[in-house]
Amino acid sequence: MALRADFLCRTFERPPTATPPIQMSNVLRLAIVDPNDATRESLKSTLLGLDTIWLDAECSRYAFFQDVLEQTHPEVGIVALDSDPEQAIALVEEISRNKPEVSLLVTSSSTDGNQILRTMRAGAKEFLTQPVKPEDLATALERVSRSRSGGSSVAKRGCRVIALSGCTGGVGVTSLGVNLGCALAADEKNSVVLLDLDLALGDADVYLDTIPEYTLTDVAQNIARLDFTLLKRSLTKHATGLYLLPRPVQLEDAPLITPDDIQRVVNLLKATFTHVIIDTSKAFSPVDMYSMDIADDVLMVTQLDLPCLRNVVRLLMSFEHRENLKEKVKIVVNRIGQGGSSISIKKAEATLGREVFWQLPNDFRTMIEVRNNGVPLLEQAPKAAITQSIGQLAEALFGDGVATDGEENSTKARSWLGLWPSKVSKKTGEEPAADAEPVS
Repeated sequence: MALRADFLCRTFERPPTATPPIQMSNVLRLAIVDPNDATRESLKSTLLGLDTIWLDAECSRYAFFQDVLEQTHPEVGIVALDSDPEQAIALVEEISRNKPEVSLLVTSSSTDGNQILRTMRAGAKEFLTQPVKPEDLATALERVSRSRSGGSSVAKRGCRVIALSGCTGGVGVTSLGVNLGCALAADEKNSVVLLDLDLALGDADVYLDTIPEYTLTDVAQNIARLDFTLLKRSLTKHATGLYLLPRPVQLEDAPLITPDDIQRVVNLLKATFTHVIIDTSKAFSPVDMYSMDIADDVLMVTQLDLPCLRNVVRLLMSFEHRENLKEKVKIVVNRIGQGGSSISIKKAEATLGREVFWQLPNDFRTMIEVRNNGVPLLEQAPKAAITQSIGQLAEALFGDGVATDGEENSTKARSWLGLWPSKVSKKTGEEPAADAEPVS
């Protein structure tokens, strides 16, 4: 039976294979069956609001649901009882017998004790009353997840989202985002994607010397049917292992991207990758602000000059009106050692009212070369002070998210820490003057 051709069920487009799809990080894969269009759409809407689940398939006929499970290999199935309780309970019993690895939840508007008892005896793990409340669904899924992991309290490794922003243009936000992504992708345990949200003038693709086949516009135009397969095809993979979702090609397409689009896209990326890096624009648009709101950390890139520091102060004051945003901001000072600056780090920290999280050394010549050549620092200048500093920044942000000495990695995933001399400052990445590479 070709389920893709049948309007009654919708699943991912996958080549015929018995091999389960790639596992996603920190999420439960889920499929639902409900012949009632209204309640099925309501449940879908509730599910899409949770970033701890991945909706793998939906089906509107009980008779087809086992075939859907065979195709998609979800971890959890949700069966709505109301359309035909007898057939639905029989389905629960059959799935429990034939596919015990699938944890089943059932929903119903009825709270009849006998029906609930029969459903649980048939093999359901949880019973939820319709309409399903998001908090009830989240709690039930958490119990299922805990049960599937043997009751372990150790959480699965989740996805970290980092947003990068600049206090003005030209301070090195995109170069930091690209090279931070490459530093993380150098460890084969990581899967990293860079989302270019400078919708008008983003140039992350230039730094990676790529000509993307698809952009964020293509994703936004297909947002209603967006799934993992479509999103994966829209990404460009660089030789370093870093994935890129670039900004729109046409300027007039930029306003078509909405915060709702970004929510859906980022949720899919979080379900698939261990690290999502978002390069925001300098416009601080609703899309930019939403991206910073959902990020785990926000790197605010600045330089040691008065206009930049003044802008950082203004931005921090503005962030006070957004819940928890100001606390997530980490100040990164770029181009330390650049000639002409009379402002010290100590004075900058006094002006900002907070500590500087990281200092990146100035290496103008190297950065111009890698940008013009479209080659990341990891490939062009792996031993340069700026390269080492960005790698150590990744280590400071993510801990074990970067390869360490002693791990057996491929040439592409060579240990970053093994490249760093012990005399390199952990915070600044700068070496003593005698060993420093020339900068301009």
